Amino acid sequence: MLPARADLLEEESVTTCKIEAGIFPGESDSIMLSLWLGLRALRNNRHCKFLLYAERSAMTRRFRLAGLISVALSLFQALAQGLGATEPFSVRDGDRIVFYGDSITDQRLYTTFVETYIVTRFPNLSVSFIHSGWSGDRVTGGGGGPIDRRLERDVFAYKPSVVTVMLGMNDASYRAFKQATFDVYAKGYQHLVESLKKNLPGVRVTLIQPSPFDDVTRKPTFEGGYNQVLIRYGEFVKSLGEKEATMVADLNTPVVAALKKAAEIDSAGAKDLIRDRVHPGPGGQLLMAEALLKAWNAPALVSALELDAASGQVVTAENARVEDLKKNGTLSWSQLDSALPMPIDLKSQVVALAVRSSDVERALNQQTLKVTGLGAPTYALKIDGEDVAELSKDLLASGVNLAEFETPMFRQAKAVHELTLRHNDLHFQRWRNLQVPYERRAYPGLAKAVEGFDALEADVVADQRNKAKPATHRFELVPRQ
Repeated sequence: MLPARADLLEEESVTTCKIEAGIFPGESDSIMLSLWLGLRALRNNRHCKFLLYAERSAMTRRFRLAGLISVALSLFQALAQGLGATEPFSVRDGDRIVFYGDSITDQRLYTTFVETYIVTRFPNLSVSFIHSGWSGDRVTGGGGGPIDRRLERDVFAYKPSVVTVMLGMNDASYRAFKQATFDVYAKGYQHLVESLKKNLPGVRVTLIQPSPFDDVTRKPTFEGGYNQVLIRYGEFVKSLGEKEATMVADLNTPVVAALKKAAEIDSAGAKDLIRDRVHPGPGGQLLMAEALLKAWNAPALVSALELDAASGQVVTAENARVEDLKKNGTLSWSQLDSALPMPIDLKSQVVALAVRSSDVERALNQQTLKVTGLGAPTYALKIDGEDVAELSKDLLASGVNLAEFETPMFRQAKAVHELTLRHNDLHFQRWRNLQVPYERRAYPGLAKAVEGFDALEADVVADQRNKAKPATHRFELVPRQ
């Protein structure tokens, strides 16, 4: 929220406020015109960019203005938020993303969750992904070689437009904070970021504050606990990101919050989120993926449909196209969404616990169906003739998130995720079992072998993208007596 001009100190003032639809430098007519234009733009396109910022200039006098500007700005921001206006998703068409890190990235869990989200939520975006985590890595490098070799071979060679970096778990050495150890981390991280910028002009870097060491479900191993050390390292990462004008994602705070909530729900099950206290399993890494996607302004919307059963009319349809709506006791229609839901495996107890302990479904996975004007107390929801759920009239009237059910769309997204895992496994084999072990030997067949793996991976990626294309489904709401 921008401060009211009347409350500004003498040294600073707000001279210009911009909305994508208009500019208002202070006059009331201009302010109201810009508000009207901006709100009209938001109403016409809920996903338009909402840009509201202040330019500061030194002043020697205090503003004494009426409350119109403050009220107008407050009104606009409230209405804009109500209309669902957000900053645009950070990932762009044509991007190539490299995920760089240690063993937690090497697990290829949060990274593949992020990849599948992007592929299924934006099936028309052309984005490629390379997973370059190496177990044991620090900012100085590790088993894959010193940092400069790691970056040259495993990052620069792919010419990415986006690079994420998560390091720190190994760097702090699993001990209480030591300044000398931290200084190595700070110096090495600075070198890493400078190398990225020097060798990849224009690259968009996301620095990741390290994921937690679990001092929640088990007692700390020393006073204060190791995660407090990681938080301190993460604070440096945040400050470095601010200094270097990179994005920063906090993968520690939200996971710790979820661990605490999970421990209240199921103290034994909560330990399975990070079984060895270091490497999160699928449930914990799902929360990490959520945190990274949130930092990238990932939208929650899969699709949203509201129907009026009494009139047989479509009230609203977002990210969805509805045809052949029929009302003859059974309400039926054909629906083509523009995206697929995120395939979150709620049959896994640990994943289900992670979901219950977080806002991941609400934040990233909203495929809503709302139907008012129904007569019977209960309805069977069928999709393509298959029973999906029995839903009360009241629940349908308030809205149901279909992403939480095993629908044909969920199964399609799950198949996409399986291909995500498959192509990343192929890349891992090509990289770790061919390229790295034999890179210093002049075997004539090495280049051909690598090319063969790359070609096979490209085939799997093409299959992944083809399977991510949404299909039309027939929906039915059948009254139960």
